[in-house]
Amino acid sequence: MSLGATRQFEATGLTRKHWSSATPIRTIFREAFANAGLPYFNPHSFRNTLVQLGQDICKTPEQFKAWSQNLGHEKVLTTFISYGEVACQRQGEIIRDLAMPQRAVPTDADEIAEAVYKKLRLSGMDVKERSKKRAWKRKLKFAA
Repeated sequence: MSLGATRQFEATGLTRKHWSSATPIRTIFREAFANAGLPYFNPHSFRNTLVQLGQDICKTPEQFKAWSQNLGHEKVLTTFISYGEVACQRQGEIIRDLAMPQRAVPTDADEIAEAVYKKLRLSGMDVKERSKKRAWKRKLKFAA
């Protein structure tokens, strides 16, 4: 980054020339790791790490699809096929967990509704009686 002729920041040291191989980025990584006194890890190892992180934090298929697209994959299957290996020990844990009865996980809306209900009851409000009155009014509206 440097200050350009128009007195605005401009990218420097970069060209629009495309690399025909991964050699330039490997060289950059090798030099950076050496300068930091760390062992070399190739650029692809970072993609592997990002996919593993996505597998851990993405809770829905849509979230993982977005994660996959962020990695530059048009199809989520590319991410699963290229990086989707599950460690042997983890595979065993997953299979064992599938045999366990699954309990319903409350949604945020369920938790909020339950908290409101408890708060109203603790404040002394007769929540059940008010609900019955509202239901009765709704029946009267539909009957009219």
